[in-house]
Amino acid sequence: MRSLRLMGVIALFRLVSGAVAWVPLTVGAASADTGLQALIERGAYIAREADCEACHIGPDGTPYAGGKAIHSPLGAIIAPNITPSKTFGIGGWHEAAFAKAIRHGVSPHGHLYPAMPYTSYAGMSDRDVHALFTYLQHNVTAIDAGPTVETRLPFPFNVRSLMAGWNGLFARGRPVDDARDQAGSVARGRYLVDVMGHCSVCHSPRNSLLGEDKRRYLGGAVVGGWYAPNITSDKISGIGAWRDDELFTFLKTGAVHGKAQASGGMAEAIEHGLSHLSNDDLYSIVRYLKTVPPLRDAGQMEPAFARHPQQELTFEALHLGESRAAAALSDGASLNGEQIFIGACASCHQLNGAGTRDQFYPALFANTATGGMTPRNLVMSILTGVHREVGGHIVSMPHFADELSDAQVAAVSNYVLQRFGNPKLSVTAADVDQFRRGDDRPLLMTMFMRLGEISGSGGLAAAGVAALAWLERRARQRKFAEAEMPLPPDA
Repeated sequence: MRSLRLMGVIALFRLVSGAVAWVPLTVGAASADTGLQALIERGAYIAREADCEACHIGPDGTPYAGGKAIHSPLGAIIAPNITPSKTFGIGGWHEAAFAKAIRHGVSPHGHLYPAMPYTSYAGMSDRDVHALFTYLQHNVTAIDAGPTVETRLPFPFNVRSLMAGWNGLFARGRPVDDARDQAGSVARGRYLVDVMGHCSVCHSPRNSLLGEDKRRYLGGAVVGGWYAPNITSDKISGIGAWRDDELFTFLKTGAVHGKAQASGGMAEAIEHGLSHLSNDDLYSIVRYLKTVPPLRDAGQMEPAFARHPQQELTFEALHLGESRAAAALSDGASLNGEQIFIGACASCHQLNGAGTRDQFYPALFANTATGGMTPRNLVMSILTGVHREVGGHIVSMPHFADELSDAQVAAVSNYVLQRFGNPKLSVTAADVDQFRRGDDRPLLMTMFMRLGEISGSGGLAAAGVAALAWLERRARQRKFAEAEMPLPPDA
């Protein structure tokens, strides 16, 4: 009997011991899972900050599958698959390789082109790189397929090793610490603008070697036919005259009535990135932009949103114009801007250009697309349309690239500019063709193409070798200068 009791006590002791031993292991596993989930959630937010999906989205809308053509002055650059596929994506990468790619533009497969803004991401903190890598590896669906087209730039720009010299000149950023995480601060806004949001990649002009012109930081630049506007604190050419709440609303929704509507690449940045950021982060961006030194665009005397109609049309004139438009557009041959406007635009923007009462279809006056110093964004909106989806709210304007000829687009653009925008601007069919192609070739590319025409492929080869040698020499000189006079941490 005693032996039976002893055996029962031993069994009970083992059972209790096992339960006690099991509890910490369960808690530890749960804690690890919670930590990983928190890291993934942070990484997902960082992906929004960095606007990764807007460029790496697949043709069918699959997140991070790659295949989108990113315009560059040298040609279309195809965004790669960055899902955790081991064959087609980054599933086989170590975190160090990932960090080297996004900070320095060098992947396990070779040099990247700066359409991937590693010149800005160079400043990403170690903590943010780790979180982003964890998110992409653990919470993104692996897509075992690559883009159906490849990047094919003309020689010598297809020689990716040329990027080594270019990087030595223009990719000199350094990671920052985590001191810029204070919610709502100007320092946080600078980190979001300069590093994560890579705003200067689009909004700063480029020099002859396609590096950012630091003297015109955020002063506006041409990007793929569009004009990324001046966003310095200047009250005429920049955003200095915008109220903080207006800037916040624009970043959150893509529209501020009486000022601007986001289209093109900015609409994508808002849809996939900025609209998902916290209010504190958006106000951090606003506060930082208000500190950026002002730059005034030559010849601009009033803000682009200050333009109002040159004259009011009477009811009789509107009715007569509508009748003429219906007759002229029936044969599709009209080159009369007013008639094209009435037939293709007025049903949404109204005959007087005032848009709808709720501004779902915006006014064409008091609008930066029509009142600025360039007609690019007006023309590109007509050609490509406008699409934004923010918080389930969809804004959509149809594109007319296939319905209107270059001459017709020029005609209706000139009518809109004269009636509702900057009457000093004018557009030709040749302008429309150039904007449509996004053909803004830099001096460097023009030089190579001219040499190629004169000397054939041998001339291009010689030019490529000379350019590589020159870039590497300049990079060595820059490194020597930096050794003698170190750059500040934020340079």
